[in-house]
Amino acid sequence: MSVEAATNLPGGGWSLRYELRGDLDALLIPTPVAPGPADGLWQHTCFEAFVGPSGSLAYQEFNFSPSGQWASYLFSDERVRDTVSESAQATTSNSQPSVAWHCFPDAFVLEACIPVAALRSTGSRETLDVGLTAVIESRDHELTYWALRHPCAKPDFHNRQGFALQIPPKPNA
Repeated sequence: MSVEAATNLPGGGWSLRYELRGDLDALLIPTPVAPGPADGLWQHTCFEAFVGPSGSLAYQEFNFSPSGQWASYLFSDERVRDTVSESAQATTSNSQPSVAWHCFPDAFVLEACIPVAALRSTGSRETLDVGLTAVIESRDHELTYWALRHPCAKPDFHNRQGFALQIPPKPNA
């Protein structure tokens, strides 16, 4: 698996590109459904991004399924959901991520776009720590866990030590 670094979209959002190479016939890829928010996407093939300001306990988790569904969660600390802030940051049409995927003979590519309105922290004044991860399901329903960095023996995508990328503040912000 390879992951292309997050890039700024016009208007301030992010574009993420995940690429899988290998025996794609051995994988279970969720079939397309109506795009929109959904829970439990990590129980099948799913690509994820964890984003939080450096030095803060708070972070945001995004899940992107090849089905076209997505999820966004806010946390005040490791694995502590901030449901009050999630409710306050109600999803509107201009804050919904989009997911597109393409299957090639030798690769599966998922592209996710996160509009700036969906990001709790834009990184305009602070360095952001980012963890890019994937859960891959095989045809025998076994799950494997992939990340740019696994800080522990057992995969734990919520562990801040696994947020391997740092995105510096935007100049002149």
